[in-house]
Amino acid sequence: MTEGDPRRALEAAYRAEKHRVLATLIRLLGGFDAAEEGLHEAFVAAADRWPRDGVPDNPYAWLVSAGRFKTIDRLRRQARLARALPELGLRREVDARPPEPGTALDDELRLIFICCHPALPPDARVALTLRELGGLTTEEIARAFLARPPAIAQKIVRAKAKIQAERLPYELPARAELPERLESVLRVIYLIFNEGYAATAGPSLLRPDLCAEALRLGRLAAGLLDDPVAHGLLALMLLHESRRAARLDRVGDLVLLEDQDRSLWDRDRVAEAQGLIERGFAARRVGPYLLQAAIASAHADAPSVSRTDWARIVALYDVLVRLESSPIVALNRAVALGERDGAEAGLAALEAASNAGGLDAYHLAHAARAELLRRLGRTDAALAAYERALALTAQPAEQRFLRRRLERLGAGESGAARPPPR
Repeated sequence: MTEGDPRRALEAAYRAEKHRVLATLIRLLGGFDAAEEGLHEAFVAAADRWPRDGVPDNPYAWLVSAGRFKTIDRLRRQARLARALPELGLRREVDARPPEPGTALDDELRLIFICCHPALPPDARVALTLRELGGLTTEEIARAFLARPPAIAQKIVRAKAKIQAERLPYELPARAELPERLESVLRVIYLIFNEGYAATAGPSLLRPDLCAEALRLGRLAAGLLDDPVAHGLLALMLLHESRRAARLDRVGDLVLLEDQDRSLWDRDRVAEAQGLIERGFAARRVGPYLLQAAIASAHADAPSVSRTDWARIVALYDVLVRLESSPIVALNRAVALGERDGAEAGLAALEAASNAGGLDAYHLAHAARAELLRRLGRTDAALAAYERALALTAQPAEQRFLRRRLERLGAGESGAARPPPR
């Protein structure tokens, strides 16, 4: 035990260790519910013991041991130990020695893979990951994804029940299964980040808590798996997050990329991301995340929108379209093409993407079309496209942006006005 302020040490341990402790308890106790109760009991015990006995040298190991023993004691008191032992896998007593190096991180990675198991529905994967690894409440998850708390709670309960019923293994996938399983994990992490980067609802466009959690999970996956695909996603998130301080003004309104104060961009994060991109290209495993990161890096390198290397960006999108043909990728390529070759070329590419389907209900597609039409002098069509974009978004910051564009365009303003970047 060491001396120190027990209250601050407990708060620090909660922030730093709760995810790792929970992940290890799930492995040791064999289930989410037992582990969550054990986690709670461990911190209650710490609040009682640490002020008297001092702060342990290894808070993580102390909390894991306390949580496991408290769970066993509770089961004994409830006279259910005989039935619970086989289910929980408690075949031997735990000693108080610190876990082997890397055990906690491996446990967190196991937890990511089971929360994102392909056997679970995609929406359940997101909810379960945010609840068990992110520590978000059911209400917070519901607010982030425009759902009712009971519906989110039901998804989480059903996901846990499916894991238990199908005995989905709490382990890292075999090497042959890793690419497929990793793709599911990274998709969930990116969905979490996107909701934090551009929230679909709520008073603010940004949810820094979700971005921070996605970055934490992304670092965990990239650090332990040392996989270029995971490095690509981490680089992409770092580059987007590097612009957070410049994306909103003092009243929370959207600041377009062309108007952002680039001195506010976090250059340390940009440099870290660009190092990951270089590693990815050197490994010759260029996937969609890495290409998107390279595109974001081109924006980070430019001193202004007008001096951006749009030819490089279009070339990267050309490769990305071949690897991952999606309506959003086609939309973004059309916008970049409009910057490189002019509004007419951009609009033609956007119309082709729209005709292929998948963009009619996406407000940013209509906002991009409105901007290209405005640049071509087709004011009535641009106004209609802005109206359509406004009708499709529930985000207050984006609604205010689109209303201002409508007002200025209706008043005859001819200044540049690009759609809000995601």
